[in-house]
Amino acid sequence: MSDRGGDISVLLVEDEHMLAEILADTLGDRGFVVDVAYDGREALEAMRHGHYDVMVTDVMMPCMDGYSLVKRLREEGCGVPVLFLTARSATEDVVRGFETGGNDFLRKPFALEELIVRVKALAGRSGGGEVAESRFEVGRYTFDAERRTLSIEGRETVLSGREAEVLAYLCRRRGETVSAAALLREVWGDDSFFNLRSLNVFVSRLRRRLADDPSVEIVSLRGVGYKLRW
Repeated sequence: MSDRGGDISVLLVEDEHMLAEILADTLGDRGFVVDVAYDGREALEAMRHGHYDVMVTDVMMPCMDGYSLVKRLREEGCGVPVLFLTARSATEDVVRGFETGGNDFLRKPFALEELIVRVKALAGRSGGGEVAESRFEVGRYTFDAERRTLSIEGRETVLSGREAEVLAYLCRRRGETVSAAALLREVWGDDSFFNLRSLNVFVSRLRRRLADDPSVEIVSLRGVGYKLRW
């Protein structure tokens, strides 16, 4: 894969060859460095041997679907931000995507400009600019936001990308009341009602992750937001 200085490197995973060519050409014309994989297994090998700032992947593909691909990558410790492309719109499909470690969703058909904006946002979230605190002592837990690991008494759990982003945001504002709208804008990019429902799912999952230390609490303030304390 070529390295063009500050350009954003993207692995595009799409089994429809014509669509893949259109997207790759469009991104390339905008200064992105793009490699293309045509199924999940090919993408898995590309991610293992290359370096990318963002992965954009279809969900329904032969050999290995997008959910399985991202789940495997997260299990292997890969933290590259992932944007799912999908024609499916059911709530459970979107929630499943986030739970497997995805960072964003874009439904087909989509505007190419929206794809470009979302890829840039994910690349910016993964690096560059001011370096934010990424390691926290949360009660008896150690949370490494960069590696997405939560450890206690020698046991380590790998969080999904969205779980890690939510927990990191709360950790950086420990003891403060964080509005749901502000958290949604920071992590999801908008504060729509649909995303609020997703946020509630991830907060519930984080509470279960943190259950081994009763001193750690994510407190819900009805109509306002959340507070992390320990």
